[in-house]
Amino acid sequence: MSSTGGPTPIALAVVDDDPMVRAALAMMLGGGSGIAVVAEAENGEEALRVVPASGAAVVLMDIRMPVRDGLSATEELLRTHPDLRVIVLTTFDTDDMVLRALRAGAAGFLLKDTKPARLVEAIRSVAAGEPMLSPSVTAQLIAAVTRDTGPDTHDRTRAARAALAELTDRERDVADAVARGLSNAEVAAELFMGVPTVKTHVGRIFAKLGVENRVQVAILVHDAQAPD
Repeated sequence: MSSTGGPTPIALAVVDDDPMVRAALAMMLGGGSGIAVVAEAENGEEALRVVPASGAAVVLMDIRMPVRDGLSATEELLRTHPDLRVIVLTTFDTDDMVLRALRAGAAGFLLKDTKPARLVEAIRSVAAGEPMLSPSVTAQLIAAVTRDTGPDTHDRTRAARAALAELTDRERDVADAVARGLSNAEVAAELFMGVPTVKTHVGRIFAKLGVENRVQVAILVHDAQAPD
């Protein structure tokens, strides 16, 4: 709890070489968002010094910066401080960057044109342990993971269809929406549900499918839709 009796704000560090971007993010995420910007850094090297001392729980990390890039900084930060949650925020979403960021341990990958409300939701979700990817990044990741069209493709398709058959019709609706990269709030709006109901459905989907995150749901849905 904070000193005013409300929930403790999520401590956020912003790492970007553009001071205007840092200022805009700090202004946008301040106020009543439940997020407090506790540190800023202009490159990955400075982030390694500033972030651990700041008490930040979540880091918004740019990729392309001078001195040290955001991906190598993410790798080092998470090696020494594994409880940190890093969201890569960038203008680039190429396959290799997405995969390298996720392999480095990033909990989120969003583009810089992400709407403020979705960015706030992503920070909250990542702070709560739920990975968050933009729809275009989800599509890139699925394409990279499922690019193999070898002899086991049909087995993978059959297994995905069998797994999804365990879902109720409503759970399948939610799974399909998750596979398109929609957030819980966006799923709720599209399917005319409350956000808590969506969260309940997502939890049941994870349990029934034996998956740990939304990207794995998306991959199963993608595999199930492959032609015979």
